[in-house]
Amino acid sequence: MLGVVVTEALYRTHPDLSEGRLAKLRAAVVNARALADVARAIGLGTHVKLGRGEESTGGREKASILSDTVEAVIGAVHLSGGFEVSAVVVHRLFDPLMEAAAAMGAGLDWKTSLQELAAERGLGVPDYVIEDEGPDHMKTFTARARLGESLHGHGTGRSKKEAEQGAAESAYREIVAAAGAGSAEGVGDGRDTTPSPAPDSAPDSAAPDSAAS
Repeated sequence: MLGVVVTEALYRTHPDLSEGRLAKLRAAVVNARALADVARAIGLGTHVKLGRGEESTGGREKASILSDTVEAVIGAVHLSGGFEVSAVVVHRLFDPLMEAAAAMGAGLDWKTSLQELAAERGLGVPDYVIEDEGPDHMKTFTARARLGESLHGHGTGRSKKEAEQGAAESAYREIVAAAGAGSAEGVGDGRDTTPSPAPDSAPDSAAPDSAAS
């Protein structure tokens, strides 16, 4: 149901795009990370009934549980109200993601976006340096994107995938910002280029991952 509505909307909005490009946009919207971001945005996790084990291990914030719940809610709306009603719900929740995906290029898959950007700039293929901390049932993962000998960006998450997506997003924005300022100094030269956060300033919010990977 979700895939059908998103595919139709993207086709109608971008009729001149190739099939491959449309497939990329669809994949950027219909994926577990994006669905989990939608769930967080509407506070869906607080309404999920969990077993004691999942409750104790932070299940209300797990991307897999949140994304499955969004799909279940959309399915329930479809069964009770029909296609038109469920399509309205899908558009209300996912239109911002579709707009952001079209604006970004590769979409909300920040790892793909970073890989394409790195290829354009001749920076090589990114990989990720990952660390973890905490007990096995409550691990927090930290990731940084590595291009050549340089480390870029910073991401954290409850899974390696989520941390890597965050690092890719941060690195992407960092490299683009450096180029936009007319200076790519530090990019690809082996130095750690993560900027120091400005005091008392909120980070620039991403297009909805985060709504994330």
